Amino acid sequence: MLLRDEVEMLRRVPIFSRIAPAKLKLLAFTSDRMTYSAGQDLFRQGDPGDAAYVVLSGTADILVRSPAGDIKVADVDPNSIVGEIAILCDVSRTATVRATSALEVLRISKEHFLKLLSDFPEMAVEIMRVLADRLNHTTAELTAARAAKKPEPVS
Repeated sequence: MLLRDEVEMLRRVPIFSRIAPAKLKLLAFTSDRMTYSAGQDLFRQGDPGDAAYVVLSGTADILVRSPAGDIKVADVDPNSIVGEIAILCDVSRTATVRATSALEVLRISKEHFLKLLSDFPEMAVEIMRVLADRLNHTTAELTAARAAKKPEPVS
């Protein structure tokens, strides 16, 4: 794929939509295009957070370890970004991301990702929106799960 095509794909990702094409070209040039097969992990929970991944095509699951095994907590679709939490919070990976189909991603190193955030505050605002949306979704799911588990009152 040509660099021009990668730039167009990056522009479809909400957090990059307001960044100038020249900067997106630099991002595409300094990032690594990677492919995964269904069942392969991009990274595992507990791994060091060394990069963020922009999904160009394909799908994946976000899985969290539990005593009962891995629990799927979210789907990943094209134009999504994953792996940014470990970079932003400077912690190990909070989940495993596993491809559910052929998956093509752009791997952005921690250094380049943090530089982009400092150069483009509007990108930081978009990331906050993405994270707030995820938190809202997770809170709603937890609330529903707890409500479903409530025992019936004893009469």
